[in-house]
Amino acid sequence: MENAIQTSVGLEKEQSKPKQGLWQKFMQLKVGVIPLPLYIVFALVIFAAAALGELPNDMIGGFAVIIVLGMLLSDLGFKIPILKNIGGPAILSLMIPSFLVFWNVLNPSVMDSVTTLMKTSNFLYLYISVLVAGSITGMNRTTLISGFTRIFIPMLLGTVAAVAAGVGVAMLLGYSAHHALFYIVVPIIGGGVGEGILPLSIAFSQILGGESAHYVAQMIPAAVIGNVFAIIGAGLLKKMADRNPSITGNGVLVKSKDGKKLSGSTYDSIKPDFLLMGAGLLFACGLFITGHLLSPFVGIPGPILMIFAAALLKVFNLLPAKIEQGAYHLYKFISSTLTWPLMVGLGMLYIPLKDVAAIISIPYILVCATVIAAMILTGYFVGKWVNMYPVEAAIVTGCRGGLGGTGDVAILSASGRMELMPFAQISTRIGGALTVVAATLLIAVWGG
Repeated sequence: MENAIQTSVGLEKEQSKPKQGLWQKFMQLKVGVIPLPLYIVFALVIFAAAALGELPNDMIGGFAVIIVLGMLLSDLGFKIPILKNIGGPAILSLMIPSFLVFWNVLNPSVMDSVTTLMKTSNFLYLYISVLVAGSITGMNRTTLISGFTRIFIPMLLGTVAAVAAGVGVAMLLGYSAHHALFYIVVPIIGGGVGEGILPLSIAFSQILGGESAHYVAQMIPAAVIGNVFAIIGAGLLKKMADRNPSITGNGVLVKSKDGKKLSGSTYDSIKPDFLLMGAGLLFACGLFITGHLLSPFVGIPGPILMIFAAALLKVFNLLPAKIEQGAYHLYKFISSTLTWPLMVGLGMLYIPLKDVAAIISIPYILVCATVIAAMILTGYFVGKWVNMYPVEAAIVTGCRGGLGGTGDVAILSASGRMELMPFAQISTRIGGALTVVAATLLIAVWGG
């Protein structure tokens, strides 16, 4: 009897609840964290301003465009079957804007605002500075030391494997060894466009003759395609790690001597302090400027000097713990909120589909895929051999196939392991610099 009464009361309460109307259900739909109706309002306002020529040509206009697109494309990337397992958010955020530019869909004022943000205001380097400063100083000190000393082994062996496999497959598919090495493999592992392809193009033009732009157009397609395969590889590695936790450190690169996982950061359990985050921003900017100032005197790129400076501060405990905390929490905030919008800006301005479309073919794609696969597989097995987590070692080694800092962000985003940024930068920039020097010396001997 008592159960019958309770059931009756429950039914009455259920019937008394107001049924959700169509509007309430519509409001529950979201793009990222924003309710869909509100997102539509934001998007309409931004693109109406662009259509009327009233979109501010500054950081405000630029951020509005890349955030509204980044939220939508990353959200779709997380939801589309199959694509979500191979780095969908990074692929869509990077490639869809590039196609929109290629098809001349975007309004000129949209392009102007994003160009001002990404190039004039140098948002990419601000992003990387914050990530490097926060991820290094917030890292476990033992993890940092072990990671920096070991990462060169899979990086170098991965490079050798990539060259051997890439040139070998290219020759089987009808390419000459010369063309395969200098115009496909080297551009992929050269460290990106600014630090790799542009210096190479100048060196090639001086040694072989002709305009540097001619060599840039031949090399960029390989770098772009290689970067896409590196993103896909990172997404697949993430899927493997989700299924087999024993092969991953979830963003931690190195195991301890007894094989156990070293801790990532001691600041994860501390509540963020917004004032300290401001101090962390100043620290990140100071690191970047330090590298920029010292670069002409020591002949090492500023971003590399910035990484070493942050590492030295951490290794010798020279930075107050409160500044480390602020820099780390700022890095967590920036990486979780602005990564996909940054991808949009990079896709619009740094992925030239016109050059890619002019040279692409099935054999060409297969060679690019082979180079990336060789690096990732080498990183996985060599990393395991030197007591690193195989997934993290493979991801960092795979960053050798990225478009410099741009590629590192995309690859680490696809893998969900932005904590690896310092190691990815070392792999990309130092590995890329060594590749550029070696290729320049070799082309001088080998000729055209």
